[in-house]
Amino acid sequence: MVEEVLPGIFRIEVPLRHNPLESVNAYLIKGRKRNLVVDTGLDRDECAKVLQVAFRKLAVNPENTDFFITHLHVDHLELVFKVASPNSRVFFNSADFSIFDDDSWEDELSFASAHGFPPKELQKMFNGFSRTVFNAKDKVKFTFLRDGEVIDMGNRLFQCLETPGHTPGSMCLYEAGERILFSGDHILEKITPGIVLFREKEMNPLQSYLESLDKIAGLRVDLVLPGHRKVFGNLHRRIEELINHHRKRGEEILTVLNEEDADAFQLASRISWDLPLAWHEFPTLQKWFATGETLAHLKYLENRKLVVRYETAGKTKFICANT
Repeated sequence: MVEEVLPGIFRIEVPLRHNPLESVNAYLIKGRKRNLVVDTGLDRDECAKVLQVAFRKLAVNPENTDFFITHLHVDHLELVFKVASPNSRVFFNSADFSIFDDDSWEDELSFASAHGFPPKELQKMFNGFSRTVFNAKDKVKFTFLRDGEVIDMGNRLFQCLETPGHTPGSMCLYEAGERILFSGDHILEKITPGIVLFREKEMNPLQSYLESLDKIAGLRVDLVLPGHRKVFGNLHRRIEELINHHRKRGEEILTVLNEEDADAFQLASRISWDLPLAWHEFPTLQKWFATGETLAHLKYLENRKLVVRYETAGKTKFICANT
């Protein structure tokens, strides 16, 4: 589906087959000299076909089209390696790109195992992951952008805003004149973006995310163009909802830890998730994300001195600081 959300700005709904997200939004912005596509899709034939059909329908030549990728997740990034032309600039961020340098998954496996995740189950899932991003990262010309830099489209000026949290380098685009925000997965209307901790060396993703929400809350925005589902208004109400969600999740974790010590995997199995399945029925990927989000909250609570970690039998467990 192609929808013109504003004059010269089109939302292209790219399907994500067998994925609960259902689709990802690619946005085409027509400029005076060059076009800009925000996010792409997975490296699948059905995704490429949708984007290519939209290009033809909108009379877009890939040779004078650039790409802006909001963050490293494959549903936003992977297809760019197929659809970008040799003349295309691919705008990205250096923080997420640096993660490409480690494609072994060993850090994630060791970290998750220490926090209670069954390693054999996780290794099997990693073995099935696509390696397109790692294998193709040198096939396009990346232009790395920093906070505050501007993409000049001739008729519009898009300011790049670093919004770490969902990924270390997550970046939004803001057009102040029309008060529009391309939010990637930083802010979604009906979905709570996953804020996860998968590696020991990552700092404090939930703290970063909440600070990034505060940063965006200071903008004047009439229309949000998110990475998934429909465009929406009332940005500030949505930001308050997201803040409250994470506050309640932290309270739920503290309630469980007041009853007994637990590792992150055990905690994830005992708190509530918006999935109509019992924990033992969760696919491995969903268990991994749930455990990663639990760890992000634990890191946040630990830094606020509300929980304390300790090591036992090679595993990391947590306890409330007031017990």
